[in-house]
Amino acid sequence: MGGRIFCEWGPSGLSAAVAEGPPRVVVVCDVLIFSTAAVAALEAGVLVHPHAWGDAAGAAALAGARGALVAGRRGEAEPSASPRSLARLPAGTHVVVPSPNGATCALAAHRVGAEVVLGALVNAQAVAQYVQALGAVALLVPAGERWPDGSLRPALEDWLGAGAVAAALPEDILSEEAAAARRAYEGARTRLARVLAASRSGQELIARGYHDDVEWAGMPDRSSAVPQLVSAADGSAGWFRDASALAL
Repeated sequence: MGGRIFCEWGPSGLSAAVAEGPPRVVVVCDVLIFSTAAVAALEAGVLVHPHAWGDAAGAAALAGARGALVAGRRGEAEPSASPRSLARLPAGTHVVVPSPNGATCALAAHRVGAEVVLGALVNAQAVAQYVQALGAVALLVPAGERWPDGSLRPALEDWLGAGAVAAALPEDILSEEAAAARRAYEGARTRLARVLAASRSGQELIARGYHDDVEWAGMPDRSSAVPQLVSAADGSAGWFRDASALAL
């Protein structure tokens, strides 16, 4: 494989990496919950359309144009971005899923012409196989969370998700940052459920009654799905399809 695997945090890290030389593939890791929810949706035959957070009118307009539902806030509307909520929908359903982190990074990567896939703990092995089969320069992007002032809050679960993908790739093609994420994952792999539950993001979800979502996200390699963002007819971001068969 001739490519190299890099790792940078969030939208700003993605922008900096693109300025230095656009990667062929961007792997967005938003473990709690966007990446994991998209994997759960694909397993049920449900197609996820990413959308920016905080634009309810835009999400509704997109849903209307594409014959899709809109995922609301967990606990306030159904469907929501919870993996279990999306997994309950009938196969063939299209859902617009607004997300402040994972969708934001995915849309930014699509705008610069990169191929976008979603990585998580639940599908890390499958994503690594797909990336390795392409033999291209790839960027792992732990999406992170946000502090109240809007600045990036590095999220342990996303770092571990990127590390899980890196751990399934040859070590000699990893940048130092990707190798560091790999080591973090390898140090936590025997206690992932406990680590996620004890993380800041995990604690926030558990306090809101979503222990099941944290538990779901901490099941390593339970899925072979590789969510790949395809373009709509007008060139804008479309929806995620399962690209796992393309790596065979």
